[in-house]
Amino acid sequence: MLVLIEPHADAVSRRAADLVEGLIRAKPDCVIGLAAGATPLGLYAELVRRHLENALDFSRVTAIGLDDYLDLSPDHPAACGCILRRALISRVNLDPARIHLLDTNPQGDLQTYCAAHEARIEAVGGLDLQILGLGVNGHIGFNEPGCSLAARTHPVALRARTRITNGPLFVTGQEVPKMAMTMGVATILSARRIMLLATGPSKAEAVAKAVEGPVTAMLPASALQLHPDAMMLLDSAAAEGLSLKEDYRAEAAVLLERGTRHPAQA
Repeated sequence: MLVLIEPHADAVSRRAADLVEGLIRAKPDCVIGLAAGATPLGLYAELVRRHLENALDFSRVTAIGLDDYLDLSPDHPAACGCILRRALISRVNLDPARIHLLDTNPQGDLQTYCAAHEARIEAVGGLDLQILGLGVNGHIGFNEPGCSLAARTHPVALRARTRITNGPLFVTGQEVPKMAMTMGVATILSARRIMLLATGPSKAEAVAKAVEGPVTAMLPASALQLHPDAMMLLDSAAAEGLSLKEDYRAEAAVLLERGTRHPAQA
């Protein structure tokens, strides 16, 4: 896994936007998995700016939703689909026919619905890039500690720590949903490229375990160690717990100086 450390969150967003823009310009019909959550919002704002000012064209891009709550109005401000529509989808020229988000209130059997989401990903040729945030407990998507690392898209019970962390997104007295749907870890790992963004001191412990700890279902983000083309984009605060952070900085500097690209930068 390539670890890129930037001085602050805005620099993380700009570096991430460089990589997304590079993919779109090289492959205009690329397939991108979109994560909601607070950390990717800076990336999406930067992509919107580049769309408006630099003619970054999203018209042939396919957007796939990573996760969402169950039993929540799709228009609820905390719903992942609502966040993505507000932050990116409604502000660029994505083709509505190429947008595939998870439904917060799917009809019928959940397993059948999840299998259909997997079929949509396969039908568009698979994920070229999966964008991820990182939960303070190490979750990616809504793959919580203890989830199977072999799972595809599936329903999941949200852990107490996740519900507490996400509580401020809900009005006082409104209960955070107990269930969600998410691409599984195996679905995420099937992406040709993975880019995880993490900023702030609250993510430092999870980052250190994900990068330098063992691969374990108790910290789902650690599974990214197994991917040949995964990168973590971190600010200095999120990288603080890494024992090898100076080595990661040196590696990135050498690659950039020599013009040699890690697979994740290609």
